[in-house]
Amino acid sequence: VLLGLSYANIKFFYKNKATNNQQNFLWLSLLGVFVNLTVFLLLFFLMAQLFPSIKESNLWKMKWLILLLVWVLSFSQLLNKYISNLKRIVVPNIFENLFPKLANLSAFCLLFYMGVSEKLAYWVFFLFFVVALLGYFYYLYNLEGFNVSLSTGFLQKNNFLKEVVTYSLFIFMGNIGNFIATRIDNYMIGEYIGFKENGIYSTFLSIIGLITIPQMGLYSISAPIINKALEENKYADLNTFHKKTALNLFFVGLTLFTCILVGFPYLTTFIKNGEQFLPYQNILTILGFSLLFDLATGFNGYIISMSKYFKFNMVVMLFLAISTILFNYYFINYTELGIIGVAIATSIALTLFNLIKIIFNYIKFGVFPLSIKMFFACTFALIGYFASGLLVNLSSPFLNLIFKPLIVLLVMFVANYVLTIFPLQNILNKTFIKNLFTF
Repeated sequence: VLLGLSYANIKFFYKNKATNNQQNFLWLSLLGVFVNLTVFLLLFFLMAQLFPSIKESNLWKMKWLILLLVWVLSFSQLLNKYISNLKRIVVPNIFENLFPKLANLSAFCLLFYMGVSEKLAYWVFFLFFVVALLGYFYYLYNLEGFNVSLSTGFLQKNNFLKEVVTYSLFIFMGNIGNFIATRIDNYMIGEYIGFKENGIYSTFLSIIGLITIPQMGLYSISAPIINKALEENKYADLNTFHKKTALNLFFVGLTLFTCILVGFPYLTTFIKNGEQFLPYQNILTILGFSLLFDLATGFNGYIISMSKYFKFNMVVMLFLAISTILFNYYFINYTELGIIGVAIATSIALTLFNLIKIIFNYIKFGVFPLSIKMFFACTFALIGYFASGLLVNLSSPFLNLIFKPLIVLLVMFVANYVLTIFPLQNILNKTFIKNLFTF
C-alpha cells in the first residue's frame, strides 16, 4: 500500500524543504496511500468474486479488521519516517514498538482473564494502533504545525514527479526482494525437511534476531543524516558517521550475541521440549556471526537507497534472494546437515550480499564501515564468553541464566570504558534524557 512513499519522504525531504514543500509532499503522500488502499480494496473484493473460496477463509471473516489495520499502519509508517527527518526518535519509537506490545497484552488479558468476547478483544487491539496514529499527528503538529496543501505544482518541475515515482517503485521492489530472501529458508525447510525442524529453526531465528533490534531505532535518526550528507556530497562526513554507527551497532549486537550464547543452554530448561534444541545449538553461532557482520557493515543498504544509485539496491536484493534459494537448495539436497545446512546457506548468502555493498560504497563514495575497534571488541567478548564458562555453575538453571550473561555484561562494560564506544556520562546525564522527550 505504501509503494515506497515512506522512504521517498526521507529521500526528498531536503529537496522539498528548500522550496518549503516538505509538508505538501507529506500530505500528497498520505493521499497517495489512501488511493493505493482504495485500489487494493477493489482488487481484494474482485478476487473474492472471481474465487468464491476466499469467502470461506479466516482472512475473509476478519477482513474489516485487517484492512482497517493496513490503512492505519500505512499512515503511521509514513508519519514515522517523516518525523525522523526532524531528528526525533523516542516518541515515534514508543508508538511503533511499545504500542503493538501493549495492544497484544491488553487484548490477550481481556480475552483470557476478563471474559470479554473475541471480537471485542480484537477491536481493543486495533484501538491501540488508532491511538498511535493520532499520537503521530499530534506529535507532528507540536513539532512544526500543519501546513495542509495538496498543490502539485512543485512536482511538475524538472521531472520531479517521474523521479519520485521511479524511486518509490524501485524501493518497493527492493523490499519485496528482501522479504523473499529473509523468508525463503522457512518455506524450504517446511517443504523439504519437515515442520518440526521448521519450528526449531524459526525459534533460533527469533532468538538470534534480538541482536538486530537496536538497528531499528538507530536507523530512524540515521536515515536523514545519511540523506543530507549525500545531498551535500559530504562523503568524508558520511564516512565518519558510517564508521561510528556501524561500530555502535556491532558492539551492542556483539554484547547481546555473547549473552545469548552463554545463556541459551539454561534457557532451554524453561522451553517445552527444550532438550530438542540442544543438538542444533550451532545454528545460533552460524546465524549470529552472519548477523554480526551485517551489523558491522552499518547502513550500507540505506546509503545506496538514499543515493542516485538506488536502482543498484534492487539488483543486490535480487542477488540475495537468488543466492539464498540456490545455497539452501544445495545444502538441503546434497548434504546431510539438515537445518544446520540451511543456516550455513543463509549465512553465506547474507555475507556475500554485505560484501558486495561494502565494495560498491567504497568505490562510489569512499566510505568503509569496518574499524580496528571491532576487533578489540571481539577480544573482550571472547574473554567474557570463556570467563562465564570457566566459573562454577550454580545449582539453579534460572540463576545461571542470569549469572552467566551478567559476567559477559560486566566484561563488555569494561570494554566500552577502554574503547570509549558509548559516552555513558552523556547517556546517564539527566539533561540529555530530558531532551530526548522534549516536544
